[in-house]
Amino acid sequence: MEPNAGTAIYPLHRCKTIHLVRHAQGVHNVEGEKDHSAYMNPDFFDARVTPLGWNQVDCLREHVKKSGLAQKIELVICSPLLRTMQTAVGVFGGESYTNGISSPPLMVENAADSGRPAISSLNCPPFLAVETCRERLGVNPCDKRRSITEYHTMFPAIDFSLIENDEDVLWVPDVRETFESLAERGMKFIDWLWTRKEKEIAIVTHSGLLWHTLRMYSKECHPTVMHEVCKYFSNCELRSLVLVDRSMLGSDTSGYNYPGKIPAGLDVPSDVIDKKHLEDEAKE
Repeated sequence: MEPNAGTAIYPLHRCKTIHLVRHAQGVHNVEGEKDHSAYMNPDFFDARVTPLGWNQVDCLREHVKKSGLAQKIELVICSPLLRTMQTAVGVFGGESYTNGISSPPLMVENAADSGRPAISSLNCPPFLAVETCRERLGVNPCDKRRSITEYHTMFPAIDFSLIENDEDVLWVPDVRETFESLAERGMKFIDWLWTRKEKEIAIVTHSGLLWHTLRMYSKECHPTVMHEVCKYFSNCELRSLVLVDRSMLGSDTSGYNYPGKIPAGLDVPSDVIDKKHLEDEAKE
């Protein structure tokens, strides 16, 4: 029987599960969906999550807890913009923070006038901010970030150590990043995930980066799969995908494989042994 051309087998240790999340509704989305030029409004600099967006966050948080996903995720990666970090800590962070706890909170109370209580960093995965998963760069003020110093006061327990510059040196006011550059950046980010030891990773990012990156990765897929993978993300939508290391980018070994026979040696299949016995008998 010939194998089905639509199926494939890969070693488990060469796979990761990534849980992609688009940020909750931001203040820029409200007007931008009516008039796209509103995204250029300077009032939307580093746009924060709206009250409706926080409701979306609460609903997604309830979903990841009920589904069991909250217990599986080993790392949360987020774009270093206000709306993505608010979404990330709101969905995957610990419970409400209590003063006197030695661990710093993921988000302080009323961060960026959110009206939200502080969020604990206890009993949740570590959080890491990564610039390569930011939204399309340039022109739109909503996509320009604040200084890391300012973010660190609002999100004390997020790890910003991979970000080299305190100020935003990537965003420029007069040049918009090309779609090709955005997709290439997104693919480099996905490749970078193979440098991480974690196997279940949540990534809170932006619709533009997700759409252009996933379109590149799904070009060889069946049209139905391609549509499922790269369709446009709604605010606070979560989509889980399996990432396969087809190019041997990852260097780790399986934690589940077992060598079998002890002591070590060649196990010859029984039919081969039977054949050898018959040959030996024929020579006698």
